[in-house]
Amino acid sequence: MKGSIISAQRDYYEVLGVAKDADQKAIKDAFRNLAMKYHPDRNKEAGAEERFKEIAEAYAILSDSKKRAEYDSRGFAGVEGFSQEDLFSGINFEDIFGGLNFDFGGGSPFEGFFHRRRRAGPARGANIEVELHIPLERVATGGEEKVRLGRPAACRACRGTGSAGGAAPKVCGTCNGTGRVSRSRRQEREHVLIQQISTCPVCHGRGSIIEHPCPVCRGSGQEDQEESLTVKIPQGVEEGMVLRISGKGMPSPEPGGVAGDLFVVVRSQADPRFERAGADLLRQATISLTDAVLGAKLEVPTLGGTASVTIPPGTQPDAVLRLKGKGLPEFGSGRHGEMYLRIAVHVPEQLSSEERELYERLRAIAGKQSWNFKKMWK
Repeated sequence: MKGSIISAQRDYYEVLGVAKDADQKAIKDAFRNLAMKYHPDRNKEAGAEERFKEIAEAYAILSDSKKRAEYDSRGFAGVEGFSQEDLFSGINFEDIFGGLNFDFGGGSPFEGFFHRRRRAGPARGANIEVELHIPLERVATGGEEKVRLGRPAACRACRGTGSAGGAAPKVCGTCNGTGRVSRSRRQEREHVLIQQISTCPVCHGRGSIIEHPCPVCRGSGQEDQEESLTVKIPQGVEEGMVLRISGKGMPSPEPGGVAGDLFVVVRSQADPRFERAGADLLRQATISLTDAVLGAKLEVPTLGGTASVTIPPGTQPDAVLRLKGKGLPEFGSGRHGEMYLRIAVHVPEQLSSEERELYERLRAIAGKQSWNFKKMWK
């Protein structure tokens, strides 16, 4: 398959697990779920990356009406010869992943996996990674959060030139702006010309000289700046999910280079009410011994308010009750997790005289019932 991304010849509908008459929504949902499962940043198992490539190619063909028609009528022969640009240029990945960006290693979401040749040019700035801790309510609803970020940026006083007042640096006369100097010598016997190239000792490889350094950045052209950024949190964001903000990383070390990206790792804030387990919420409730025996009604907190829970008579310690749909939304699926209530039973450590008398009577009754039961079966 000339120019194809992968060589595996497995039916594209089978790859995505959809029927041949599946509509575009079903195809997109299947791709999103499988991509989230097999993306190598999330799945470190052997074969995950190859599986992801296979899923990506299947979606690229089936999501395009013309390519899908060719595939349906002629099979793989109808869709061979497509380049990466042909396949993925028309796909809106932001729409598919709900504003969530992965670092796929380059400008295209699949560039890093399919080894597309990158354009020559100045080196790209380094990426930055920060953690953002959000409350469970934000996980449930999605929305916007602020991230404060300190990073080097172009000096505002000199506009990044490094020269006072923003004047252009002077071209180095020693290297003529190349940043390198060369020395040549000829060995007459061998008729060989030896040329030695080294970094210019005057401009130290910059190719220019700053005669009057900027007093703010001291000639570096950069200053530390603090910036407040707005991050869009998708509903049901998973623990440790990474959001990418393009161009908000470190500046390029070379003039004209692009800045790196900012990667925001989303974490859930500790919550005294619940413990998060994926889309499920866990909570412990302590009840009295009498409530465990006789049953009771409890009002327990949920993310949306409170819920009434019936404790059945005879509930045992560590019993778990399920509150259906009271968990967090599952990312990308529209479903909700559950809330699980683990019951702890409090045994009183000190008793009043009246309580002790009642418990003694209960013990006597329980002992009498046990004796009658044994007598009945003799």
